Amino acid sequence: MAVEAVDAGEVDISCLADRTVPGMVRTVVGMRLVEWGLEGVADSVLLIVAELVTNAVRAAGEREIRVRCSREAGGVLVAVWDSSAERPVTRPVMGPEDFGADARALEDGYDDGTGGWGLPLVQALAAACGVAEGETGKWVWARVPC
Repeated sequence: MAVEAVDAGEVDISCLADRTVPGMVRTVVGMRLVEWGLEGVADSVLLIVAELVTNAVRAAGEREIRVRCSREAGGVLVAVWDSSAERPVTRPVMGPEDFGADARALEDGYDDGTGGWGLPLVQALAAACGVAEGETGKWVWARVPC
């Protein structure tokens, strides 16, 4: 794993995808937000970081992911790259009728289909967000205003 400060404190992290990566990245970005004096937007930025990095870890398997976080005039830009060509999918917001008991919920590997709700949170917290496809993989990004 490489963590590098670039251009006035930009965070640039490159590492293999692993389930521990979202927490590590949140810690590094959280420290940088404090250095920048942006504690007021830290909750939003850190939630966005966690969602985007978690999605990248899932998409990348055991391959490399990259995370950049930079301070911009009036905000913070978070961008996460993975090598998968699969685009993120936003699910519709759930309602009370979508919840109920599920006898299989504790089975190993069981997917109840309720995941994938993080992107609506990102969209709600960010001033702008999107996907930029590259020659290989994609960057998923979000801008948070200060």
